[in-house]
Amino acid sequence: MQKTSHTIPLLLTVFIAALIVWSGINPSDRAVWYAEIIPVSIVFIALVATYRLFRFSNLAYVFMSFWLIMHTIGAHYTFADVPFDWANRLLAPFLGEGRNHFDRVGHYIIGFYAYPMAEWLLRRKLCRPVLALFFSLFFIMSVAAAYEIIEWQYAVIDGGEAGLEVLGSQGDIWDAQKDMLADTLGALTSLVVFMFTRPDKRLNASR
Repeated sequence: MQKTSHTIPLLLTVFIAALIVWSGINPSDRAVWYAEIIPVSIVFIALVATYRLFRFSNLAYVFMSFWLIMHTIGAHYTFADVPFDWANRLLAPFLGEGRNHFDRVGHYIIGFYAYPMAEWLLRRKLCRPVLALFFSLFFIMSVAAAYEIIEWQYAVIDGGEAGLEVLGSQGDIWDAQKDMLADTLGALTSLVVFMFTRPDKRLNASR
């Protein structure tokens, strides 16, 4: 039986915990920070609490950490104001000019959660590989749609600048649709990686 190293999950846990503390120090908008940091904290605490019950592969934890890190940074600055000019210049030919693309990249990275979902389904032997891939893709697409609805309702209920910052449309009437597309493309990317790495086979074989 192979011994699994806990170094990478531990380092990611310490780094993300420190980043959450940093993000709460003089954020650009306290109301936006609360709205954005709550989902991050829920996912982060859930991953820590269930670590001994189900240990994902190191790559799965890295993929899940990308969103936690980006969303925590966005909570501190608000997504429209994150210092991201260097990347905006690179992405402008593909995604257009006149907006901060940090939010769009963040949505793409949310799609990476399809990787741990497929891993969980297959290691638990809940379905066949093809169904696991499709279910993981549809899971991300459903979460993306639900999140856009939550953002919309928060903006309506708040009715102020904080609501608009959480919505993050930056004047783009197709922002919600583009965000959901970014989520979907991120999921497809991570599932392609999953097909080449197949941690379910490697980790189950080591047990």
